[in-house]
Amino acid sequence: MADIVNLRQARKAKARDEKSRDADAKRAAHGRTKSDKSLTKARSEKAARDLDAHKVDKPDDETR
Repeated sequence: MADIVNLRQARKAKARDEKSRDADAKRAAHGRTKSDKSLTKARSEKAARDLDAHKVDKPDDETR
């Protein structure tokens, strides 16, 4: 036989679990030190600069 489940309690438990997961994600994103944030920002800026440095400029067709 299947266990009897109280749907109200199941819904509340599911909502608590979702809130807990959201809180964990927010803690990970916002609970960092200033040096960690600046390091992440510097790395992303360097990656963008490196990517831009490898782009090839196409010549303009206006000279024809």
